[in-house]
Amino acid sequence: MSKFYVACDLGAKSGRVMLGTLNQGSLTLSEVRRFQNLPIKEKDSLQWNIPQLYQETLDGLRAVGTYEEAVESVSCDSWAADYLLFEADNSLITPAYHFRDPRTKEGMQKVLSLVPREVLYQETGVCPLPSHTLFQLGAERSRRLHRASHLLPVADAFNYLLAGVPRFERSMASPTQLYNPITQTWSNRLLDALQVPPKLMPPLVPAGTELGALRPEIAKTTGLEDARVVASCSHETAAALVGLPLRQGENWAYLRLGSRVSLGTEIAHPIITDASREGSFTNEAGYGGSIRFSKQTVGLWILEECRRYWKEKDREIDDTLLTHLAGSAPPFDSLINPADPRFHTPGDMPLKIQAFCRETNQPLPRKPGPIIRCVLESLALQCRKTLQELEDITGRQVARLYLLNGSANALLNHFTANAVRRPLVVAPPDSAAIGNVIVQALALGHLESLEQAREIVRNSFKTETLLPYATSWDTAYDRLTHFSPV
Repeated sequence: MSKFYVACDLGAKSGRVMLGTLNQGSLTLSEVRRFQNLPIKEKDSLQWNIPQLYQETLDGLRAVGTYEEAVESVSCDSWAADYLLFEADNSLITPAYHFRDPRTKEGMQKVLSLVPREVLYQETGVCPLPSHTLFQLGAERSRRLHRASHLLPVADAFNYLLAGVPRFERSMASPTQLYNPITQTWSNRLLDALQVPPKLMPPLVPAGTELGALRPEIAKTTGLEDARVVASCSHETAAALVGLPLRQGENWAYLRLGSRVSLGTEIAHPIITDASREGSFTNEAGYGGSIRFSKQTVGLWILEECRRYWKEKDREIDDTLLTHLAGSAPPFDSLINPADPRFHTPGDMPLKIQAFCRETNQPLPRKPGPIIRCVLESLALQCRKTLQELEDITGRQVARLYLLNGSANALLNHFTANAVRRPLVVAPPDSAAIGNVIVQALALGHLESLEQAREIVRNSFKTETLLPYATSWDTAYDRLTHFSPV
């Protein structure tokens, strides 16, 4: 007999409502509704259009209801760090600020004047980023905080709107930089330092917690009368790791490509040491009490800035053509150190790349093809460097790298496999939604274990494995490591 689950997969650029079907050891996913998630510019402020995002989600649930299937449960996952404030009557306090709102810099400066970086890391095991909830709260007006009854990240906020129960799922707690992974509780030390009322922070719950039935009015309008709401892994990356086709005992790491690159693995206990702090590694809660131990570096942002610059100069080039030009350019002519701060800010990115090459006595890439190839090869080599750091700190040798969001750039995928000298498994594109559904099924007792769930994933979804085949990357890596540290 088939079991049906709904995963509301809310991304920072778009959202989807997915229907998952579990039947005789097989899992299928169907996209019911897809919608954009576009921020709003209000004078100098950048905000989320939460009412529209929530309405789109409800429209997706109504579309599921038209299938007239008995849906077991619903759960939301989303990006992290941004938060919503609610009054005691459950109404949203607007605006809901975007993580790129200019106020975050001010908030970060304020918090770091109260709590040193070293103390923040010791308390949370998380490397400070301007987008983290802690720094956004540093820029909050006290009037809004005292007016609010509770604070919730987007996925948990939507679960709350659906079920009426405010709970903070643990995988979302770490990116707030208000959570202590050792005590597994909110950090009173940091809450006190920012004068954040403790009542704002709802109770923490593990992934796979039933929150209750859909609110009656939502159940009626969607036709999902018998559905429960489950707090799955609310953090999209935590959900995606649950959805990987891993084998028990496998030594693996994951790589998430995007504007920023995240590379990490799962470990049993937090690693909070001088080496992990100096290496900028972060500890975040995952499914089943695990820890996502990872490092973020600049990623496709560099490429996006090149495209933006060329478009402003009326030289917009189709992505397919850019990839072709990059693939046709000479290999390893020029490399950059993506960690150089100049590449982390907007501006004339091609000129910045040329300046770095000039300073390091390399040929200057002048045309779009060589520039893009320079960026992609450098990002792939940066992944190798981060992977080596990860192995050194964890004491584990990684045998296989799983790629999330593998559709971002096919050429970069092949470059990365060659650079890291490991098999690169391109995970199913819907890994976050898969993981969301799996946690729901585990919570409701429809699956017995995570190992059983991952066997079902292996049998239900195809993956592609890219094998390394070029040895010239070793010499290129030596060049990258000799660039002056920044």
